[in-house]
Amino acid sequence: MSDAGQLIAGRYRLDGRIGQGAMGVVWRARDERLDRVVAVKQLGYDPAIGQAAGDQASQRALREARLTARLRHPHAITVHDVVEHDGEPYLVMEYLPSRSLADLLLDRETLPADDVARIGLQVSSALATAHAEGIVHRDVTPANVLLADSGVAKIADFGISRATGEGTVTGGGFIAGTPAYLSPEVANGREAGFPADVFSLGSTLYRALEGTPPFGTDDNPIALLLRVAREDVIPPRHEGPLAEVLTRLLQRDPDARPSMAEVRQLFEAVTENRPLPPPRPRGHLGTRLLKVHRPRWRLVLVAAAGAVLLALGVVIGTILVPDGGTSVAAPVSSAPPPAPTTTADLGCAASYEVTNSWPGGYQVQVTVRNDRTDDLSGWSVRWTLPDGHHITGLWNGTYTVDGSTVTVDNAGWNATLDAGASTTFGFIALTGNGTGADRPQLTCRTV
Repeated sequence: MSDAGQLIAGRYRLDGRIGQGAMGVVWRARDERLDRVVAVKQLGYDPAIGQAAGDQASQRALREARLTARLRHPHAITVHDVVEHDGEPYLVMEYLPSRSLADLLLDRETLPADDVARIGLQVSSALATAHAEGIVHRDVTPANVLLADSGVAKIADFGISRATGEGTVTGGGFIAGTPAYLSPEVANGREAGFPADVFSLGSTLYRALEGTPPFGTDDNPIALLLRVAREDVIPPRHEGPLAEVLTRLLQRDPDARPSMAEVRQLFEAVTENRPLPPPRPRGHLGTRLLKVHRPRWRLVLVAAAGAVLLALGVVIGTILVPDGGTSVAAPVSSAPPPAPTTTADLGCAASYEVTNSWPGGYQVQVTVRNDRTDDLSGWSVRWTLPDGHHITGLWNGTYTVDGSTVTVDNAGWNATLDAGASTTFGFIALTGNGTGADRPQLTCRTV
């Protein structure tokens, strides 16, 4: 752990701590080369996720920081530099004397509609520029909206806090802090894309206007995630153009939401007391935006894949479905899976990975790969469940238990796999003791 007065990377002199979270410590520092004050984020790790996972998360954060450092906008915190010192990663960022919107709402509970609209205009402007660059924030929450005394609002941590598990993983392995601001598709296990940022911005501003997130609050993160995934937004009590804008941002269907560039135009109309532009036809501009920026978006997703899996693996793992139920669809991946743990080559291979564990339970992801040279139209995975273990929720497939034998069959959407392609399913298991560390032998068959 660094100390005040220490010189980082031969250039950044640490002054005093200005923040601390699961991702590490944030310092105010002086750039001695350019004689300016900066913020230095020392990427540490949360003991709850372990040293190895923390190290991997830090490296993913560094890779993503290098990607997002190209973003320059007056309402986005700028990443100046990415350095290593004594083997530890550090992010050097713009220093903004400020409070987060989350801190402000602890004191005031709600903000006037005019203030909320001005914050929305500034933040949406920055996010629209980020989206134009192919950058998805993935963690738009009140904690990441910084407010200066001058009234300037800036969005911080483009993917950094999600990549390192900040405010995401607790000692029990469940979501804490950000579930109330997730979009329904992300809560259901899908990739976070541009529309997810739109929904999360709407959730953040709804909280500032209404005093509660759009799905309410709950001390049980699993119950809250289920509510986000399945229920509708609580209608705002406020009336007027701002409430109408938030309603458009908080559409359950991602294709029905405005693009972030349109969101900026909506807030411009509110702040200038002009009539709101009419909603666009469903699927028109949103589809065009994805086509225009598709190559850059893919680049971002490839660079940030590890970060997304770290965060969303926990989200998916906490969304339980009834025994034997079929889960919400997730994308089929053609990326190489982990080393197979199948006992025989029966046309497909399956690998088993414990992605999270806690006393009395654990979470598993199983990757199924088509080993054939032609397509397959169905698959089934079987293994022996240890004594005393009980599956309480499964997604991306259906399962049956016969004695101690578990059989998982494909869901309808992921039955067909091209040659060499793969898909995944996962489950939560409970046990009286232990953490499910042992990997069973799996048998994968095509059907």
